[in-house]
Amino acid sequence: MDFNLSEEHLMIREAARDFANNELLPGVIERDTNQTFPTEQVKKMGELGFLGMMVDPKYGGGGMDTLSYVIAMEELSKIDASASVIVSVNNSLVCWGLETYGSEEQKQKYLTKLATGESIGAFCLSEPEAGSDATSQRTTAVDKGDHYLLNGTKNWITNGGSADYYLVIAQTDRDKGHRGINAFIVEKSWDGFEVGPKEDKLGIRGSDTHTLNFNDVKVPKENRIGEDGFGFKFAMKTLSGGRIGIAAQALGIAAGAYDLAREYSKIRKAFGTEICNHQAIAFKLADMHVNIEAARHLVMKAAWDKDQGANYDMSGAMAKLQASKVAMETTVEAVQIHGGNGYVKEYHVERLMRDAKITQIYEGTSEIQKIVISRGLLRD
Repeated sequence: MDFNLSEEHLMIREAARDFANNELLPGVIERDTNQTFPTEQVKKMGELGFLGMMVDPKYGGGGMDTLSYVIAMEELSKIDASASVIVSVNNSLVCWGLETYGSEEQKQKYLTKLATGESIGAFCLSEPEAGSDATSQRTTAVDKGDHYLLNGTKNWITNGGSADYYLVIAQTDRDKGHRGINAFIVEKSWDGFEVGPKEDKLGIRGSDTHTLNFNDVKVPKENRIGEDGFGFKFAMKTLSGGRIGIAAQALGIAAGAYDLAREYSKIRKAFGTEICNHQAIAFKLADMHVNIEAARHLVMKAAWDKDQGANYDMSGAMAKLQASKVAMETTVEAVQIHGGNGYVKEYHVERLMRDAKITQIYEGTSEIQKIVISRGLLRD
């Protein structure tokens, strides 16, 4: 057991930290206020390799391990969770799914562009009546011989308006239940594909979240991922890894809020001394630090499991469950430590508090994580 990061991991952390402070921090409040997608920042993240970190270099990726990815995610999320969720979706849900289960033709056509940031991807599973219950897909893909005809609606789609390629989960044979579900690669330019209005969200307002409509979209047979009926397994396997990325995002949000609160407590005075000297504040900081460190160990353990080829369903679920809880609790306390200043935008902590909430919801709610964990515990 070795708790030291390698030189490579330390370099990745430093690169991500520098990028976050130099490129993401300027304008982050304005992007949040105006719901502005960080187009230029995403382009730069692609150039620096953040959008395809774990992809094999032969497809244009960085060939890094999952630990490298979560280290980068934490640093980016300390400053701008809207930007980091774009990194998470492109890496965990889109690139990983395509590289692991896609055909060589699909990888050459799509993955090479996604890994370099030339194109952005989106993962389309949630529907108005199929969020946590992913088996209840209403979107249909009717087999027409050489193509499928795709119809339906997807909502809460991150990168919904900015993506070029979409991995869409749809029901092909309802009688087969989850074995009748397939996954498809859909291009934005295809006829019948429509991007709905942008959602006006509580947090991660810089990311673009949209409802998508599919009206008789013709999807070539070669754009189905895996064998017929593989879609549900594809979605669940992909989400297991995605949860590690979101756990790292939650960790970063918590750590960012803690850093701001700690520094503020050193300069804000009350009753003749800096507030960090008051036990009420000092103990808050102690609790925050302990909880963040515990969450960090869970996140890194899940990443390690994935890199070792071990089953990471439970460890990923535990990491996301705990890190998202810590993110919510820590950001609330960070606002409290800032007092009235914590309630205004210029001090950043109110934004981090709003951003934290989504980590308990997307890529599997906290309740779903408990289902995954409890089933794992009771399986043997």
